[in-house]
Amino acid sequence: MNKILGQTILVTGGAGFIGSTLVRQLIADSTATVINVDKLTYAGNLQSLIEVANHPRYRFEHVDICDAVAINRLFHEYQPDAVMHLAAESHVDRSISGPATFIETNIVGTYTLLEAARVYWSGLAAPRKNVFRFHHISTDEVYGSLGDTGFFTEDTAYQPNSPYSASKAAADHLVRAWHHTYGLPVVTTNCSNNYGPYHFPEKLIPLVILNAVNKKPLPIYGKGDNIRDWLYVEDHARALRLVLERGQVGEVYNIGGWNEKTNLQVVQAICALLDELRPQDEPYASLITYVPDRPGHDRRYAIDASKIARELGWKPLETFDTGLRKTVQWYLANTAWVDAVISGEYQNWIEQNYSDRKIS
Repeated sequence: MNKILGQTILVTGGAGFIGSTLVRQLIADSTATVINVDKLTYAGNLQSLIEVANHPRYRFEHVDICDAVAINRLFHEYQPDAVMHLAAESHVDRSISGPATFIETNIVGTYTLLEAARVYWSGLAAPRKNVFRFHHISTDEVYGSLGDTGFFTEDTAYQPNSPYSASKAAADHLVRAWHHTYGLPVVTTNCSNNYGPYHFPEKLIPLVILNAVNKKPLPIYGKGDNIRDWLYVEDHARALRLVLERGQVGEVYNIGGWNEKTNLQVVQAICALLDELRPQDEPYASLITYVPDRPGHDRRYAIDASKIARELGWKPLETFDTGLRKTVQWYLANTAWVDAVISGEYQNWIEQNYSDRKIS
């Protein structure tokens, strides 16, 4: 078993949705020192990390992963035992309207990070060199679209269909190449759709919750029959920690929730919970509005997560029903966080509280 979780971990994108969940878990449930590296784009929110901000094992670095000089400085200064690479542009719609940022961050940024890690790892003494890991966190969207049956496995051929998924597929291939060409000890994980607390409101589940309570239309692409596998973010973070600690070098692990739902089913479930938790005169489902489908919208994603269950003993603790209830309750109880994100006030808060290059 690897001993990384007791040492120093550099987490890129640690102010994002999945990243902040991972950072909070690492601080709470391990003895690791965590270096959170984040550019703080619109979706990076340090208010999601207030509970760990002053912890002695937590550091924040405001750094763009495309900045090779800054990234090399981090490796030299912190001497990490592992990298958990989550930093990415991640919204499909935004990748369609503006793909350049996705190419820069997801491909060039991953290359920059891999090169810095390779040079650093090459100079380590044998014991630390053997322990070091580069954990690349990716998505099931690299596999393309499924028909009505079957599942994505770790051996499924890549067929990305959006600029976002193509950029992530390219990053996955770079990670594989740096392992096979240079020997860099890597592990890769591909996950299904995440949901849960602290999710940026542009994504389906938080968007629907917030639109509903504000009596705004609940937009659904096409007929709402596109299918996704839903994974509660806390379950995902547990899986990431397990793969870092026990995953085999060079291997890929798919992480899914075994929760296939159509988009319409997801929206209807949210409406039913809101009818129960915050009833109003009209059922929330009356706000459902169908909008034109987006270009190249993949029909179905579904992950076979049996490998990580079989080899590492992981399985999700939340069902879709229990996870969705926790999510809706969180958004209803945390209106201040939501209001700050929607209004952009949290960006002003960052400037006032985190104006220096390094926050510790």
